[in-house]
Amino acid sequence: MSPFRGIALKLCSVFLFTIMASLIKATADLVPPGEAVFFRSFFAMPIIVGWLAIRGDLKTGFKVKRPIGHFWRGAIGVTAMGFGFASLGFLPLPEVTAIGYAAPMLTVIFAAVLLGERLRVFRMAAVVLGLVGVVVVMWPRLSVDEIDDVALLGVICILISAVLRALAQIHIRKLVATEETSAIVFYFSLTATLFSLLSLPFGWTWPGMSAVVMLIASGLVGGIAQIFLTASYKHAEAALLAPFDYASILFAILFGYVFFDEVPTQMVLAGSAIVMAAGGLIIWRERQLGLKRGKARPGMTPQG
Repeated sequence: MSPFRGIALKLCSVFLFTIMASLIKATADLVPPGEAVFFRSFFAMPIIVGWLAIRGDLKTGFKVKRPIGHFWRGAIGVTAMGFGFASLGFLPLPEVTAIGYAAPMLTVIFAAVLLGERLRVFRMAAVVLGLVGVVVVMWPRLSVDEIDDVALLGVICILISAVLRALAQIHIRKLVATEETSAIVFYFSLTATLFSLLSLPFGWTWPGMSAVVMLIASGLVGGIAQIFLTASYKHAEAALLAPFDYASILFAILFGYVFFDEVPTQMVLAGSAIVMAAGGLIIWRERQLGLKRGKARPGMTPQG
């Protein structure tokens, strides 16, 4: 284990995912979300296949035990991606990022409801606090006095995306019981590419060479980001790396300001701070419980 290397890889992945989102946002007025999903998924595949080949994981990457599970993971994930990309055309990048933080909070709730995971009072309180932070970010968009139909549509899209991303995480937790990580990564890119083609009759366009280059770049960058993210967990524990997800709001503020003339409002900053505090509390608490469990069961295998 090399914690510093793991942190560096995680930060690189977050940085690259923010670049990917910026590229998608830059083309949002030129192509529909389904077309953007196609480029993001299709052009990530060569990167992922090359990565699997270098690791010697091509056989495990192509082998599946639960094809229907991969089908549903792809269907949920690609729909989440589509709504997330759509929201980038309606809202500033920092706002989309901040509202998207609802996903990990919802994952905790769905894990309790769908997987039977124990939901302790401390964790539930932190989740509620995090969702309050998301509401703070959204509140100006929900004000009757200042309602903006376009912005409201963006809020709805990113909320749907957050719900579906949380459900996708629950599905992944089920898949990892029987499937290799390499197979989950590869088949998601494959199914996302195929599902995105279903949107072809709904207005795909040829946006011009500069936009096509940005869309291709979004796929390549997204593929590299996925590899960095996966590699980071080889060098450090998930509990150590989790807080660095929130670096995305800093990168989103930077890119939003530099490339899109977007300045985050006080509500976005305040809500983001609340969500990050709630996420930090959950991570800290889970780490403490993990340490206690480790002391109580020193001779047990990781499988328990």
